[in-house]
Amino acid sequence: MAKRDYYEVLGLQKGASKDDIKKAYRKLAIQYHPDKNPGNKEAEEKFKEATEAYEILSDDQKKAAYDQFGFAGVEGMSGGRDFSSAFHGFEDIFGDFSGIFDTFFGGGRRSSGGGPGGVRQGANLRYDMEISFKDAVFGTKKEIQYSHNESCPSCSGTGAAGGSGRKVCPTCQGSGQIRHSQGFFSVASTCPSCGGEGYVIEHPCKECGGSGMRKKRQKIMVTIPAGMDDGKRVVIPRQGEAGPNGGPPGDLYVFIRVKPHEYFERQNLDLYCAVPVSVTQAALGADIHVTTLDGKTTKVKITPGIQNGQMLRIRDEGVPAAGRRGSLYVKVMVQVPAKLSRRGRELMEELSRVEGENESPKPIPLSDLAGH
Repeated sequence: MAKRDYYEVLGLQKGASKDDIKKAYRKLAIQYHPDKNPGNKEAEEKFKEATEAYEILSDDQKKAAYDQFGFAGVEGMSGGRDFSSAFHGFEDIFGDFSGIFDTFFGGGRRSSGGGPGGVRQGANLRYDMEISFKDAVFGTKKEIQYSHNESCPSCSGTGAAGGSGRKVCPTCQGSGQIRHSQGFFSVASTCPSCGGEGYVIEHPCKECGGSGMRKKRQKIMVTIPAGMDDGKRVVIPRQGEAGPNGGPPGDLYVFIRVKPHEYFERQNLDLYCAVPVSVTQAALGADIHVTTLDGKTTKVKITPGIQNGQMLRIRDEGVPAAGRRGSLYVKVMVQVPAKLSRRGRELMEELSRVEGENESPKPIPLSDLAGH
């Protein structure tokens, strides 16, 4: 396919200003960049075409040759070069769009403080802890043991022996990246000499091998506050990995898993349990003693005629949190005896005769079953 006129490619008239050329190219480059159009060959060709046009028209000498002699005047002047070097000042061309092109072309610019010898905070660590239901409700302290990296004491975390220090990496000149040209594109990759750090250590510390770190196994006491729920976490500051180059350590995140209880369950700040009562206790009423989660015994009044599944509330026996405490809800489970003694059967039959039996029961409205 025949080449299109460079001005036509950029949508401009001959004699367009440098500023117009920059604006036109910026618009097309963002629209047709391969990263925004993966697998789209047409977009890729348009991107290459626009890049070639900009490379010629943005250069005064090349533009003059093209204006006078056309393609013959600039033959061999474009293509096959580092994409970023084809521009006269990447920041100037793309202005506020420079962040987009950092992403497109490998993010070669380093953040402030990220140059050679830059100090950074260490990584956070995770520890998974299982605790009992009771400990989660009332709080506890647990000792844990784990391994983490700490700054090497011999080199103070620098990785360099005897204060020898470090120098800018000669391979990448401190950028932490090297670039390879592929046609109109420049592909960035991590510098193999410095591992992306931008510096190299001339005389590595013998104790840590130049890493600036050493592995340490330690024990610490973790305080679990009252009211801790399953899946929550406790953050212990500065107990994570040591920071590179003597930087501050990260944090330790202790994630909590609460084991289910045999008799109690929890909803927000309230606790729930179920207790059995006999048919006679349910019919006549009674005082029963309920054992709470913390082991105390509390007297609960069963009113005469209480129904199976009815809830009784005991205030301030739930989960403590923020200066208050939830309630304990006791579900009454009326238990019908599986076997009766002869005397017991006689009494139940007498009760049946006295009270009468409903031999044609009607369905109970579903609204009456709520909470049972």
